Amino acid sequence: MTAVAAPRPATVDAVARGRTRRAARRRLVVAVLAVLVVAAFAASLMIGQTFYPPGDVLRVVLGQDVPGASFTVGRLRLPRAVLAVVAGLSFGLAGVTFQTMLRNPLASPDVIGITSGASAAAAFAIVFLGWSGTAVSVTAIVAALGVAVLMYTLAFTDGVAGTRLILIGIGIAAMSKSITSYVLSKAGAWDFAEALRWLTGSLNGTTWGATVPALLALVVLGPLLLVLTRDLSGLQLGDDTASALGIRVERTRITAIVGAVGLLAFATAACGPIAFVSFLAGPIAARIVGPNGSLLVPAALVGALLVLVADLVGQFALGTRFPVGVVTGVLGAPYLIYLIVRTNRAGGSL
Repeated sequence: MTAVAAPRPATVDAVARGRTRRAARRRLVVAVLAVLVVAAFAASLMIGQTFYPPGDVLRVVLGQDVPGASFTVGRLRLPRAVLAVVAGLSFGLAGVTFQTMLRNPLASPDVIGITSGASAAAAFAIVFLGWSGTAVSVTAIVAALGVAVLMYTLAFTDGVAGTRLILIGIGIAAMSKSITSYVLSKAGAWDFAEALRWLTGSLNGTTWGATVPALLALVVLGPLLLVLTRDLSGLQLGDDTASALGIRVERTRITAIVGAVGLLAFATAACGPIAFVSFLAGPIAARIVGPNGSLLVPAALVGALLVLVADLVGQFALGTRFPVGVVTGVLGAPYLIYLIVRTNRAGGSL
């Protein structure tokens, strides 16, 4: 007699349908975000004191000579727009990596002191050492890596507890901001203006020389973090469970920290710490993608979209020009307060 296969339980079919729907939604969200990023990028190249139609912009991007547009679009707007995308992708990817790894939406580099440390070091180099350009950028990169090492060392006790690392990071952020305030109090008018760029985040005066290192860092370190997608998701279940699943917890955590801090350091060196992009990108991506699945790619795209749109708003929508970090700061600060209040009312902790 031929054996008859037992029918699959209805719950199995329901789970399979749910996974299919979530995967389809995820693909749709990623595709829509990618289209929006491309649209915002194109708008950044077209819009300004002089509007250039898409055809002229495309010819400039392809290397053709277009009177007027070749200089304005090719030399001024294109490096700025490319750095906005690179910085947004870097901040968004790094921020959601920390939030996923430490299982806390407050575990953003904006909050736990990494970008604050880089900014304080850059301001010190400008005001007290008289440095500029590449020297200041290298100082910011080294400081960001140093802050990350210090945080990890202080938080390590038979492993790294997320809450402990966050609290240590908040303390380091407070000290860094105190150092920055002292440095600014000693700065002359010229140095003060230059140092202020490192406190707000700005794309003004962007050149290819500042953009290319950040782009190379994204090309090298971005795939490194994407390779860790499965292991980072496992860390959300807790260290013990992750270890039981075969994940090398400390190696994954160290690799993720190195990759994320590297992205932050190079992006911050290029345009300063654009406030709250790392903090906002992950939660926004989680809202629109839905539960389950990695947020790395959606959060990176959200970060790029935030920076591009905020830069356009800061340049043209407010009557006067503001650095991009001012606009993102206005968006991020209320959300930070909301998140802390919501956590407190729910009886939770950091």
